[in-house]
Amino acid sequence: MENASKSLAEEYRRLGGRRIAVIDDNLGSSRDWEGDTPEAAKFWKERIATLPDREKRDVQTFLPSINDERG
Repeated sequence: MENASKSLAEEYRRLGGRRIAVIDDNLGSSRDWEGDTPEAAKFWKERIATLPDREKRDVQTFLPSINDERG
């Protein structure tokens, strides 16, 4: 069974989403420093921003992280 949070994060990234996860002390957030494509911004606003905080944090954990050393 596919993880719904992972699927949302993957679709957001596929649409050109560039948010970066900032996970600190089990609190999650995301930053949009580079700007999303219009499609990704709409997807985030309609499908992710409307989620309850816990579910939104779950999606954010599947985004690239500011702490990633992958570059």
